[in-house]
Amino acid sequence: MLFENMSMAVQAIKANKMRSFLTMLGIIIGIGAVIAIVSIGDTMRFMVSDLYKNVGMTLAYVYVWPQDGDDMRSGDYFNLDEIGRIKEVFPEDIVYIDSNASYGTEAIYGRTKVKYNFEGIDANYPDVNKIDIIYGRNLNESDIKARKNNVVLEAEGARDLFGTENAVGKSFRTTIYGETGYYNVVGVYRLDQTPIEAMMMGTSKTKAGYLPYTLLTWPNDNIYSVRLYAKEGTDMDAFAARFTSYVAKTKNRSKEDITFYSAASEMKSVDTVMGGLSAAVGGIAAISLLVGGIGIMNIMLVSVTERTREIGIRKALGAKTTDVLIQFLTESAILSAFGGILGIAAGAGLVLLGGTLLGMHVVIKPVVIMVAVGFSALVGVFFGIYPASKAASADPIDALRYE
Repeated sequence: MLFENMSMAVQAIKANKMRSFLTMLGIIIGIGAVIAIVSIGDTMRFMVSDLYKNVGMTLAYVYVWPQDGDDMRSGDYFNLDEIGRIKEVFPEDIVYIDSNASYGTEAIYGRTKVKYNFEGIDANYPDVNKIDIIYGRNLNESDIKARKNNVVLEAEGARDLFGTENAVGKSFRTTIYGETGYYNVVGVYRLDQTPIEAMMMGTSKTKAGYLPYTLLTWPNDNIYSVRLYAKEGTDMDAFAARFTSYVAKTKNRSKEDITFYSAASEMKSVDTVMGGLSAAVGGIAAISLLVGGIGIMNIMLVSVTERTREIGIRKALGAKTTDVLIQFLTESAILSAFGGILGIAAGAGLVLLGGTLLGMHVVIKPVVIMVAVGFSALVGVFFGIYPASKAASADPIDALRYE
């Protein structure tokens, strides 16, 4: 019986192709919009998550805030000795720590001047954040401890400054914290970026490079904040509580004066916000499904009116009220489901096309597609109940008399 009803529903839809398509248009637009918006939201969440994973989920920054709104006192800062003690206190938790310092300046070589932002790092920084060295070497322990004026440059910046990527052995002049000196290039690295990283970073005239972090502690070896990487698998919330307690104790400060800011917590916050926005916008787009459902109900009422004699004949031949009800509900559901399938194709197609053009990995979850198809059919059934019940309750004698 079900297959017979489905066959009759398909024939009825085929008999009025244009009307059926226009009826489905509201569902197509609604489902397509929902699929596209949810998929774009999921894609953005995936890319943000991937970006954080590249940075490191165990990355954290620690700040000590001034007391009573005053300027920082000398005792409020971290220093190089304290960084050494932190390594000793948390040997099982921390795999990397530095001063979280960077400095923007201008590198000069002959008549060429290039703006640089130098990041201070320790010797084991490549263990937590890969540096793709193509010429020379990374900074080593000797560079860090002796505070040597050695630098590792990004390849594009090296080419802009020296006219060649292989700048190992060359020197340039620059000023850092008011002191002008010559810095030696010991290595050149290639900056590998994913499409999303490149899009978010954009194009900048300021080039990048690495210096020993011990050179970027000013004044008097003071360090405003520290950057650290915990071991993989570390419970960052539990570690943050222990680390904050330690810093508060050594600085004789309240825990509220210490900020422990981790990539994991930031990613959770961003993911929550993006998920909420995606759901909200998807909900707004779903309103068009209501419009599509009303269109289906309208057309089904027209269909019931046009097929009044058919309904009378079926009832006269012994069709039960439930048989007629199921027939029109099936037609309404199939009409809506077809619209949902076309909407999914349109929405997913647009997202895939956009992802291909932008060179981005697109996320379209199968569960979203299944829910969309099911929901579209449900819309058809819901809005088809009234027309179907009207058809089912028709008096066969009156129906046969209908012209």
